[in-house]
Amino acid sequence: MHSSHLLLEEPIRMASILEPSKSSFFPALTKIVGTLGPKSRSVETLSGCLKSGMSVARFDFSWGDADYHQETLDNLKIAVKSTKKLCAVMLDTVGPELQVINKSGNAISLKADGLVTLTPSQDREASSEVLPINFNGLAKAVKKGDTIFVGQYLFTGSETTSVWLEVDEVKGEDVICLSRNAATLAGSLFTLHASQVHIDLPTLTEKDKEVISTWGVQNKIDFLSLSYCRHAEDVRQTREMLKKLGDLSQTQIFAKIENVEGLNHFDEILQEADGIILSRGNLGIDLPPEKVFLFQKAALYKCNMAGKPAVLTRVVDSMTDNLRPTRAEATDVANAVLDGIDAILLGAETLRGLYPVETISTVGRICAEAEKVFNQDLYFKKTVKYVGEPMSHLESIASSAVRAAIKVKASVIICFTSSGRAARLIAKYRPTMPVISVVIPRVKTNQLKWSFSGAFEARQSLIVRGLFPMLADPRHPAESTSATNESVLKVALDHGKQAGVIKSHDRVVVCQKVGDASVVKIIELED
Repeated sequence: MHSSHLLLEEPIRMASILEPSKSSFFPALTKIVGTLGPKSRSVETLSGCLKSGMSVARFDFSWGDADYHQETLDNLKIAVKSTKKLCAVMLDTVGPELQVINKSGNAISLKADGLVTLTPSQDREASSEVLPINFNGLAKAVKKGDTIFVGQYLFTGSETTSVWLEVDEVKGEDVICLSRNAATLAGSLFTLHASQVHIDLPTLTEKDKEVISTWGVQNKIDFLSLSYCRHAEDVRQTREMLKKLGDLSQTQIFAKIENVEGLNHFDEILQEADGIILSRGNLGIDLPPEKVFLFQKAALYKCNMAGKPAVLTRVVDSMTDNLRPTRAEATDVANAVLDGIDAILLGAETLRGLYPVETISTVGRICAEAEKVFNQDLYFKKTVKYVGEPMSHLESIASSAVRAAIKVKASVIICFTSSGRAARLIAKYRPTMPVISVVIPRVKTNQLKWSFSGAFEARQSLIVRGLFPMLADPRHPAESTSATNESVLKVALDHGKQAGVIKSHDRVVVCQKVGDASVVKIIELED
C-alpha cells in the first residue's frame, strides 16, 4: 500500500518508540468524555478524572433517577472548583431503547439451544423461559430468522454476559427465540436490540422530554446526546423543543448513530446536528462485524470535512475490569485519532469500571502518542481541496492561521472568538499545537437585567480536538481597537505560560478581529 494514503508521518523513527512519553498540562489534543455513575461520583474520584483529562461529563438517563444524577453533578462542580479544570455536561437520552424488565433482580441463566419467550406482559416474572419487555410491538416488527441481542450493557462480544437470540416463531404478541449461546444475565434491566429492525417508537420519549425540561434546564446542559437518531427530522424536532426551553436554546445536539436507519440518513443528520456520536456498541450489532471499520472511517471523514465534532464509543471495554487495555484496543484508540476523531467516549469503563481515573489517563496517553505522528500536512491539503474555492472569509482566515502556525513552528494558536465558530474552524484543520480559544463574553440586556453569554461557548469547545477555552473579561470586547485586545492577549499568553505550553522565544499565532477586518499575526516572545 502506498504510504500517501496513511494519515501518518513517514518514516517513524524506531528510537522514538522507546523514548518515555512526556506529560504536559494538555495531556492530549483529543478530548475524553466520561460517563459518570456508581464508580465515578465521589468528589475525590471526579477530581482524579478531571486531572487525568476528562473534559466532558456524560449523564446517562437510561438508568438512575434525576436526584441521583444531580448529586453526582453537584460533586462534579466541587471537583471543578478544586482542580480548576473546566468540564462540560452532556445529557444522554434513553430514546426508543428496548429493555428486558427483571423485577426480582435475580440472575437469569440461559442455556445454548434453549427456547426463551420475549413477552410484553410486564407483570410476568423474568426467568430462563420468559423475558418480559417494555414494548408491545416487537411481534409485529420481527420475523423468523431475525437476530436479537440481550445484555446488561449491550452485547460486547463477551458471550457470558450477553445472549444472542434467533427468532424461532411469533405467537400473538409473544416472540419465541432460540438462544445461540449460554449466558447469565445479571441485574434488573438489560438492553434488547433487534438487528436491522425498525422499532416504531419516537426518538424523544415522553420520559426524555420530562428529564430535559426539568433536570436539563435546571443544570443548563451544554450537550444533548440524542440516542437512536434515525432521521434529520429527529434533530429538527429536538431543536424546536430546546428553543422553547429558553436557557437550552444554545445547547448543542449530538446525534447518536446506532443503527442502520441512522446510517442510511447519515448525510442529512450530519447537516442538522452540531456533532455526531458513533455508537459502535449498537452499530456492531446492526452491521456485520467486518463492516464496522468502513462505517467508522467514512463517517469520520464526513464529520471532519464538515468541521463538526465526531465522538467514538466502545474503545477500551476490557478496562472495565482491568488496569490495562488489550493490544487491539490500544491500537484502536490510536487509529481513531489518526482517522481524525475529536473525542473518545468512555461508557461502562468509567460508569461502573474499577479503574475510571486510570482508564482516562491511559486513553489520553495513547491519543497523545498518535497525535505526534498524525500527518497534518496530508490532512490539511485534503481538507482545503474538499472545501474548494472560493472559500468563505472565516474559513480562509482559519486555514491561514493553521498554515502559518505550522510553517513558523508556533507553540500555540490563540483565537479570539465570541460565538466559538472561528475557533472551531481553526480546529477543523487539525493544527499540531493546542488552540487557546479566548471566548469574549457578550453583554445582553432585556431592559430589566444584564446577562453575559460566553460560558456556554467556552464549555462547548471542550469536545473539539485541540481547543482549550478560557473566558475573557467581558470589559474587553473581541472586536475592538487593538489597544484593549493587547491586554486580553497578555492574559491569554500568561495562561499559556502557566500551562507550560508557551516559553520565552516561542512563536505564537494570533487570530482576531480588529474593526471589520480579521487578522492573523505571528508574534515572537521575548524573555
